[in-house]
Amino acid sequence: MSYEIKGLNEECGVFGAWGTSEASHLTYFGLHSLQHRGQEGAGIVASNGSDLQQFRGRGLLAEVFSNKADLENLKGNAAIGHVRYGTSGNNTLANVQPFLFHFHDGDVALAHNGNLTNAASLKRKLEDDGAIFQSTSDTEILIHLIRQKKDMNFVTALKKSLNQIHGGFAFVILRKDSLIAALDPNGFRPLSIGRLDNGAYVVASETCAFDMIGAKFVRDVQPGELIIIDKNGLHIDHYTQETQLSICSMEYIYFARPDSIIHGVTVHNARKKMGRLLARQAPVDADMVIGVPNSSLSAASGFAEESGLPYEMGLIKSQYIARTFIQPTQELRERGVKMKLSAVRGVVEGKKVAIVDDSIVRGTTSKQLVHLLKEAGAKEVHMRIASPPLRFPCFYGIDISTRSELMAANYTVDQMCAIMEADSLSFLNVENLIAAIGLKDAKDAPNGGLCVAYFDGKYPTPLYDYEAGYLKSLKEQRTREVIS
Repeated sequence: MSYEIKGLNEECGVFGAWGTSEASHLTYFGLHSLQHRGQEGAGIVASNGSDLQQFRGRGLLAEVFSNKADLENLKGNAAIGHVRYGTSGNNTLANVQPFLFHFHDGDVALAHNGNLTNAASLKRKLEDDGAIFQSTSDTEILIHLIRQKKDMNFVTALKKSLNQIHGGFAFVILRKDSLIAALDPNGFRPLSIGRLDNGAYVVASETCAFDMIGAKFVRDVQPGELIIIDKNGLHIDHYTQETQLSICSMEYIYFARPDSIIHGVTVHNARKKMGRLLARQAPVDADMVIGVPNSSLSAASGFAEESGLPYEMGLIKSQYIARTFIQPTQELRERGVKMKLSAVRGVVEGKKVAIVDDSIVRGTTSKQLVHLLKEAGAKEVHMRIASPPLRFPCFYGIDISTRSELMAANYTVDQMCAIMEADSLSFLNVENLIAAIGLKDAKDAPNGGLCVAYFDGKYPTPLYDYEAGYLKSLKEQRTREVIS
């Protein structure tokens, strides 16, 4: 993982299985493949055909289900699961998903990946109408909207409710007689359908979860779709026709596993092409290329091949770092980076090094990486970033809330280079990023079907509850720039 982004609380991972007696176990293995998407909490809900059972907890999946009996007790032919990295709400057990609701007309379980941009106003109205929330997560809003529609059947009420929420969302919903998946009208978050040889269906945030359990990819869930899986098979429906694919480009840059395939594009191949195009755009006089483990390695290999430079292992990542590390002082923060990454002196000493990373957020880690390499004897350190400068916040599921925390929003590239004490610094431009990913089914869509708002500030949807605060932050920053 990129240690720049690791502190941002990325989105979550969802998984569902239908039509197999091993549903809860398949869900466990699927979530294991999605663990990179969230480490704050995990949970599974299973259906035995009459009611739903739940187990959830804080921590890694293996920690939550350390007692084998907790998984064995989740019996049934269907299940959904979730790994959490909170983009809204606090890190408490009440916010760990899937959420399970018991109603007189049947239990409902719900898991969500993304962030709703009108959650605050909806929640306020729902509370005024008498709703009582058990969590601080925006996910719970959907079930309250559904229950308001007393004169409709569940699917109709769900469709109406999905049209009331805005932002980024991939939902998986479990009832005793069906598994339902829904994706927002822009498809900000990835969601795919797979099938096992025995006919069972699975749904997951990434296709790498299918490889773990031996499922074959069927199709991506498209924006605005409602997928219903029940005893009669798989049904494709829509809750809206007003759609425009704008999948999060950070999935390809960083979040997704390199072996996942999203909208027909293998993530590793996209990252490698990012590295190739970066090498053409910003060539460097260096002796070698190294990547920052792990999400930058694909881009680094592409950069090296295009540059004709040797690709070396100049940084080693510790595999035994604790999940959390309290770093109250600058000295301890720097030591924390050294615990995670070590420079290989025998490789970099006396050499001009080009180091490829996936992004720069706050810049603190990048500066420490330059220092690590120079302390190990590197003659020069040239930073190459396989994405454009992160200048704007995300409101669709990545917890980058203000521009003040983004280095590129406050400094020029030359200033950033000087602060990090690198010998040079260059970023991939937006045009090359879009070309590197190259979504074949969205060539005529704006930005090639990608959301690149973090780089250009052009959001594909209204920001609703976030609009006023965002505009205020822009105004304050411009004022500071004028004063300085």
